[in-house]
Amino acid sequence: MEPRSLTANRSLDGPVAVIGAMPEEIATLGTQLQHRRTVRRGPFELESGVLDGRPVVLAVCGVGKVNAAALTQQVLAEGATRLLFTGVAGALDPALRVGDVIVSRDAVQYDVDVRPLGYELGRVPGEPLFWEADPILRQAALEAARAVVPGAQVRLGRIASGDRFVGDAAVGRDIFASFGADCAEMEGAAVAQVCARWGVPWTIVRSISDSADHDASVDFRAFTKTSAARAQAVVRGVLARLEPTEPTVR
Repeated sequence: MEPRSLTANRSLDGPVAVIGAMPEEIATLGTQLQHRRTVRRGPFELESGVLDGRPVVLAVCGVGKVNAAALTQQVLAEGATRLLFTGVAGALDPALRVGDVIVSRDAVQYDVDVRPLGYELGRVPGEPLFWEADPILRQAALEAARAVVPGAQVRLGRIASGDRFVGDAAVGRDIFASFGADCAEMEGAAVAQVCARWGVPWTIVRSISDSADHDASVDFRAFTKTSAARAQAVVRGVLARLEPTEPTVR
């Protein structure tokens, strides 16, 4: 089944949702919100307001694909018409280093395995193997990253998502070989799947915090704050590059 158009029959006048898995991945964005308003929807706390002249909603989903999908569904129900997922990831491509930035070309769920029924590794039956990010959002993210993260490698790449922290070099090499993915994390492709089903433009911005090997847990803790700050700076650059709309605060 071919994915639905990401922009067909949907206005882009609503807020941009910016979500992360952990509080530190969106923390500095929340401190910059104007007309800040907080509401609770079940397990999620949503912060709405205006950031860089644009209506946004910020939220933390928690770790893993189920949490990410649940929050994505909720922010879309709140009226979000575009979605940016921001945070950190482990490098799969050996050429990547801590602090480099990956903007999603597409995303795949590397831990889906229905091969006994004739599907290829990573494919959810009835869904595309790779969910493609919105071209406008990903181009804005590339431009923003190259402007605000000087000296780092910035590339359009493939995000591999699964419900495990990749801290084994052999596992990382296998994901890289199987999917050609640039980095591994635990949420992005689930966000992509929900957005694609609803026809909502999305992209993912990941800053590399570790090398997805036996040192990953140490590197992750050491570099998460710095890498997350880079990803958040890119998000603000994306917002500044989107076409202007009238900010509305509900």
